[in-house]
This record gives sequence, C-alpha cells and structure tokens, in this order.
Amino acid sequence: MDGLVLDSESGYFAAWQQAAADMGYHLDQVFCLALSGSHGPAISQRLLARFGADFGLELFYRLSGQYWREQVRRVGIPVKTGFNQALQQIKSLGLPYCLATNSRRADAEQCLILAGLQEVFEQVLTREDVDHPKPAADIFIKAAEAIKIPPQLCRVLEDSPIGVRAAVAADCPCLYIPSVLPADSEASHLAYRVLPDLAAVADFISAGFDHPL
Repeated sequence: MDGLVLDSESGYFAAWQQAAADMGYHLDQVFCLALSGSHGPAISQRLLARFGADFGLELFYRLSGQYWREQVRRVGIPVKTGFNQALQQIKSLGLPYCLATNSRRADAEQCLILAGLQEVFEQVLTREDVDHPKPAADIFIKAAEAIKIPPQLCRVLEDSPIGVRAAVAADCPCLYIPSVLPADSEASHLAYRVLPDLAAVADFISAGFDHPL
C-alpha cells in the first residue's frame, strides 16, 4: 500500500523527522528510506538501536501521528502514478486481486479512505492477519489463498526490498516498482521484472501474461 498504491511514505518520513527534532534528535532521510516497507515493531526496534533505550517511543509516535494528520488534512494522500491504469487493466481481464500490507488494519483503512480508495479493494490483508509480517512469506501466501490462485501463478507488485523478499519467499513472481531510487540491487536481482511505475505495470498486463517465467 504505502509507496506502491499510495504516495504516503514521504509524508511519514517528514512527520518522523519533525517529531524526532522536537525531541532533540536528528533523523536523516537515509535512515527513513531504509525503513521503507517495514512494519511497526521493526521500526521501533531500529529507532531504539539508533538512539538508545531511553528514546521515548510513545512520545515519538504521538508527535509524528499528530504531524502526519495535520499534513494529510492540508494535502491529502496522493495516489501513485499509473494506479488507475493498472487497476483498469486488472479489472478488464477479470483478474482477482488483493491488497497485502505490513500496516495495521486500522491504519490501512484510514489511509485508503483519505486517498478515496476505500471501495477499491474487496480484500485487504494486514500484518494483523498473519503470524509473521514481511519479509516473511505469510501475507502473500494468505493473499494467494484469498484470491484462490496458486502462489506461482500470482503476480506480486512491490515497491520495497522487504516486500520483494517476502514475495520470493512465497514463491510468487514479483514486479518490483521501487519507491526509493536507485533501486535496491538485491531486490532487482530477485524480482521477475523491475518497472518504473504502475503505468508500466498496466502496459505489462495489457501485453498478456504469457511471459516466460
């Protein structure tokens, strides 16, 4: 969801940086980018490893949440380039699809509403629906079960190296649309295709799914 469907990660990063600054810490952009695709507990662990056990996680999340909500009220959450084209191609072919995110369900639903996409995904899986979040395979295996397609015949769209590793672990061919450039070299190697945006995904879909795997 974040970084692939929604252009939301830059907003999260700005809120995190502002919250950290209020607390007397410096959170650089490189560190934020390295957290792309991570789930909440992993982010907390990385913050504590960077700033020490005395870092106030509760205050950090309260402040960053406040700054993020203020930003969303001003500018909303934009949808990524090419999303509507890719969705149209998926629907035109009658392909089943599912949203699988490392976000919590309440956060995912809120973001989809704020982006005007609350009616788009009939099936939404979150980190609360599986035992292990990405980069474990769980969520993509469960997504394949939800749409009744064997994992090997699914196509996972991912923007983060963590997500690509999860797709490969689930034995799903992965289209990697990096939200952070330059594209991660390991993820690029693991992915079936590396594409610049969802408009290119729409072209890939319209070309058919008879590409050799």
